[in-house]
Amino acid sequence: MSLRKLIVNKTMAALAALFIMCSSVNAFAQDAATATTKAVDMAKVHKTTAFYVLLFLLLCLFIAIIGKALKVYELTRETQDKPEGINWNTINAVIFVLFLIVGLYGVYWEYSVHGKMILPEAASEHGKKIDEMFNVTLWVTTLVFILTHIVLFIFTYVYRYNKNRRAYYYPHNNTIERIWTIVPAIVLTYLVLMGFFTWRSIFYKAEDPKNRAISIEVTSSQFLWDIRYPGPDAVVGKRNYKLTTAINGLGIDFNDKNSIDDLLADEIVLPVNKPVRFILSSKDVIHSFYMPHFRVQLNTVPGMTSYFEFTPTITTEEMRTKTNDPKFNYILLCSKICGTNHFNMQKNVRVVSEGEYKEWLAAQHPYLTDDLRKAFNLPVSVEAAPAVKDTTATTAAKVELDVKNQLALKK
Repeated sequence: MSLRKLIVNKTMAALAALFIMCSSVNAFAQDAATATTKAVDMAKVHKTTAFYVLLFLLLCLFIAIIGKALKVYELTRETQDKPEGINWNTINAVIFVLFLIVGLYGVYWEYSVHGKMILPEAASEHGKKIDEMFNVTLWVTTLVFILTHIVLFIFTYVYRYNKNRRAYYYPHNNTIERIWTIVPAIVLTYLVLMGFFTWRSIFYKAEDPKNRAISIEVTSSQFLWDIRYPGPDAVVGKRNYKLTTAINGLGIDFNDKNSIDDLLADEIVLPVNKPVRFILSSKDVIHSFYMPHFRVQLNTVPGMTSYFEFTPTITTEEMRTKTNDPKFNYILLCSKICGTNHFNMQKNVRVVSEGEYKEWLAAQHPYLTDDLRKAFNLPVSVEAAPAVKDTTATTAAKVELDVKNQLALKK
């Protein structure tokens, strides 16, 4: 047997492949025996992005192989003058029905699973109106989504191609066009009017002299919120960006007497069932004042002052009971992507009784410091006066003691 025939001989090729495989297995076994055995944590693999990318590519490859195999099958039947082997119209129609079933189950799953993950009930008066508007819109759109998709997918199944049936020519129907024009117009008009009146009820309120809103100023900057409460005069003083310095970071104008007693706070504390009016501005870029549990969201824009007034209705403790979460806290967030530390732009918000609010407010420190008093040529704080009195009293007592000692020595 010549060398060429020996090489191309199938039996010899099979034996060679078997020999190489056995050698490889033996070599791997020896390496495994000599190597230190380590447990591989496969759980970490399933958490990586690369794993799911490879899984998706393998799925695409599998579908492509199946598609090629079916194409070869169809071409083979065609070359053999055989009738069509697979009725693709029926298969596509059945797939549409399966998609309809899976899609409807997906809608049910979203409502039953993710529906439980939405925010708890609104903790403000206007929030109840917003939730009502949201729910009405959600139910209407869900109903339309389900009905239209049932009609769409069932039509594709019932009216799939059939060579023994001719399509009916049906170009126009005035009654159907009136229905699908008038009904959506009525529904959309209702939704738009509901949104319009809800918006007006939030931003255009008649001021009640007997129940005036508490003014709170919130100034945003990367990546923090500065909170200023009014003092005993209940009025937040003016700001002027030209007055911003290292010691006057908010640019407060202390020529305005209303600014002198303003307080600086590290958190937002609100009295329950009392209206609060937020004065919002920004020092650098556009941020977004967002308190989801109160259904409050408004942009803070540099060079422009915005206002949002609402009334909190549920205290923090009450909400902890409602949610069965002893660690629950209201929170202020920024809903704009304003930079790398955007995620950390948060402030704690507490809703308490009016008594607790007054007690907390009395413990806050004034924004006006002695350094600011010197900068604005204002009288220095009287807090230093008691120390002077104590020094004077100590000096007088020492002098009196020295006099007594001297008299005692003379005797």
